[in-house]
Amino acid sequence: MTDPIDQEAAYRSFIARLNERLPTKRVIAQGTLCNERGEVLLCELTYKREWDLPGGVVDKFESPAACLAREVAEELGTAVQVGELLTTTWLPPYRGWDDAVLFLFDLGRVPSAWVEGLILQVREIVAVHWVAVEDLDNHVAPYAARLLRAALTPAPRAYLEDGLPPVSADD
Repeated sequence: MTDPIDQEAAYRSFIARLNERLPTKRVIAQGTLCNERGEVLLCELTYKREWDLPGGVVDKFESPAACLAREVAEELGTAVQVGELLTTTWLPPYRGWDDAVLFLFDLGRVPSAWVEGLILQVREIVAVHWVAVEDLDNHVAPYAARLLRAALTPAPRAYLEDGLPPVSADD
């Protein structure tokens, strides 16, 4: 009869080998914060041309919701209540980045003046801006504009690919 301790050690060794060899995927958590006019808060970043939603890359062993709360606290100097998941999207490789999965959460509505109390992390955030949905194409990457338009509809899809509904085998 095999010793249960030996079985557990063998199992953990097997899982460790799988963890070393299986692919990993970058996970991103972002949030939509809107004002009373329905405009979306976008961050002007130091490290890329396009503006982006608040959020960032999920750390190992961190949940997407916890990541979003942490990133907003670090980069905007404020606490937010992470609300419902609006949608998820798979992002194909883009400008040298590998593919990723993005979780987009609702951060609620605040008055426009709310941004006056923010303390921006100058290493990453140049400024924040309220942007109308119809003006997104002038400020964000194409995938982000598609994602936001899809997510801000009355009944967003649970899953997108590159900000669009996935193409089925029948299409």
